[in-house]
Amino acid sequence: MSAAALLAQSPALFIGTCLVLGLAIGSFLNVVIHRLPIMLERHWRAQCAELSTDAGTLPAQTERYNLVVPRSACPACHAPIAARHNIPVLSYLWLRGRCAGCGARISPRYPLVEALTGLLSALVAWRFGFGWPTLAALVLTWFLVALAVIDIDHQLLPDSLTLPLMWIGLVLSLFVPAAGGIPVPVDPRASLIGAAAGYLSLWGVYHLFRALTAKEGMGYGDFKLLAALGAWLGWQMLLPTVLLAAGVGAIVGIVLIVARGRSSAVPIAFGPFLAAAGWLMLMYGHQLVGLYFGLYPG
Repeated sequence: MSAAALLAQSPALFIGTCLVLGLAIGSFLNVVIHRLPIMLERHWRAQCAELSTDAGTLPAQTERYNLVVPRSACPACHAPIAARHNIPVLSYLWLRGRCAGCGARISPRYPLVEALTGLLSALVAWRFGFGWPTLAALVLTWFLVALAVIDIDHQLLPDSLTLPLMWIGLVLSLFVPAAGGIPVPVDPRASLIGAAAGYLSLWGVYHLFRALTAKEGMGYGDFKLLAALGAWLGWQMLLPTVLLAAGVGAIVGIVLIVARGRSSAVPIAFGPFLAAAGWLMLMYGHQLVGLYFGLYPG
């Protein structure tokens, strides 16, 4: 029996496999979350240096720095992390949250991202079962985790993630047949309209808000993220996604102001709420929309 046939016939094994895969992907997402903003900053600095009349005003970056090199290392002692100390979640527990070399404390955010990615991957596998649409849903999930955490840290939704996510959704709608009961991929028409409507809707809200208040209410990365969600989930899921994200975002903002004394003038990243709402629409969107309309029988 082939491995694919075994996974298809054993839901528990398939869910467990996706859990382990998600943990490994979560470890890689930690690298993306940490390094991608640094890579972008270095790129922007290099561009500024090229445009500057005095190119020597900015230091040249000579060492290679990307998602592969240099090797992951302790931020305190800079010792490379051994493979046995890089096992998702387990290594953190084994080392009791400290560097094996110098004993410096390791941020719990790393195992949390790994555990979250593994859990969400297992839930996707449990929800949709074995098949290509589930693989597509996993890819969307992994992108959303990376985007949400980067936006929390830097209030940044990189084009290098949002734009490929949108194009992957559009391409899948063309070449991967939709499966009954599975929300991804959607048909090409719904995907194309979703991408365009997702971008233009928030773009319109942004400019209207700026015209009324002379302030910027959100960034262009939010437009692109909603365009990507529209490409993956179809235009029908856009309004529920935005309403859910805005509602939860407003509640969180009020709690932060009341409980922590946070100033209402301090911006709150909207990307994590869009990502969370998009994932919930992926998992339960059709049921939630049907439940809502069921409250108002015609």
